[in-house]
Amino acid sequence: MSVTPILLAARDGEHLFYDGGLLTFKATGAQTNGDLLLFEVWMPQGKATPLHVHPDAGETFYLLEGEVRVHIDGTEDRTVSPGSVVVIPRGTPHAFMVISQATRLLVIMTPASSISETFFRVAGEPAPDPTLPPPPGNPERFGAAIAQSGLQVLGAPPFAMLVGERQT
Repeated sequence: MSVTPILLAARDGEHLFYDGGLLTFKATGAQTNGDLLLFEVWMPQGKATPLHVHPDAGETFYLLEGEVRVHIDGTEDRTVSPGSVVVIPRGTPHAFMVISQATRLLVIMTPASSISETFFRVAGEPAPDPTLPPPPGNPERFGAAIAQSGLQVLGAPPFAMLVGERQT
């Protein structure tokens, strides 16, 4: 399969309302011949992922706006701010929580993860008008996405701190 160039403006891409936030696919696995999955995601304060593993891809994110508390198995939890890069190797348990009013991340999955892409597509819903605020998250849809995608959820978010409390 041949790959064609992708040229997108700042607000271009496929938009999904996802778990109380807005996700924009910038490059999908199909578009990159499986090399990578690239998306931008805006999330509100308090959004926390469960402790989970991507068994088929590494995850890298670059923080564009806001602050996020990151937990990576075997390391100390850290708060990251704009300009920070977090690289999570394939198969490594991790979680994060938005501690600022909102955050915006650029996420890269390598190689393109069909598990992750399926998860986001099932958990999200098309956003024909990608304006904020998005509708609230849907726990049933989120649960169905976990079941259908094969994402490995290991447990609840591992954060004891209160939303908005700053720790470094």
